[in-house]
Amino acid sequence: MHAIPGSPPVEWRVEPGLTDYEHAVAFMEDRVAAISAGQKAELVWLVEHPPLYTAGTSADERDLVEPDRFPVYRTGRGGQYTYHGPGQRVVYVMLDLEARGKDIRAFVAGLERWIIGALATFNVRGERREDRVGVWVRRPDKGSGAEDKIAAIGIRVRRWVTFHGISLNVEPNLSHFSGIVPCGIRGHGVTSLVDLGLPIAMEDADVALKASFVEVFGPCATSRG
Repeated sequence: MHAIPGSPPVEWRVEPGLTDYEHAVAFMEDRVAAISAGQKAELVWLVEHPPLYTAGTSADERDLVEPDRFPVYRTGRGGQYTYHGPGQRVVYVMLDLEARGKDIRAFVAGLERWIIGALATFNVRGERREDRVGVWVRRPDKGSGAEDKIAAIGIRVRRWVTFHGISLNVEPNLSHFSGIVPCGIRGHGVTSLVDLGLPIAMEDADVALKASFVEVFGPCATSRG
């Protein structure tokens, strides 16, 4: 995955407060269409949502353990059930893969490298697994071979423009994950930067994410909306 030579920097936008999920999806739909038509620049949009669950295209109803706990939204992204809520940085990534090589596998690998690079800023070793989506950290304090998920990935591609994206657990309420089987994966836990003993503010996580994004995908420029 690489930057587009001669193109403007990717727009980098941080949304204040909590963003309604349906509004976010509608916004992405419009922006993806505009990017595809050459009317708008690529965008990375950083938000927080109120507590909710989303169901990807592979979601198994049996993995929705508490269907009445939070609102549940069906979504066109790949993957299974995911939780979003305050303290979790959700990053919606709208990039033009037609100009970046038309390689979805390379794009997903780029997302993983991006998250892993951001975590390294805080001396956290994030790792990918061939049989499990997302980014994982080893938890020797929980026993031999124990691993927890710290970041999720779920994407959709339309006319070679990407949307949806990643979520990084900075300081969410981890008990909220118990209402689902996150991404359909049993036998592993969920963690966050703060759960790992790191007093990281959302603003610090954003700085690390931006620096790592530039390393993987190329230059970006902050906008105010």
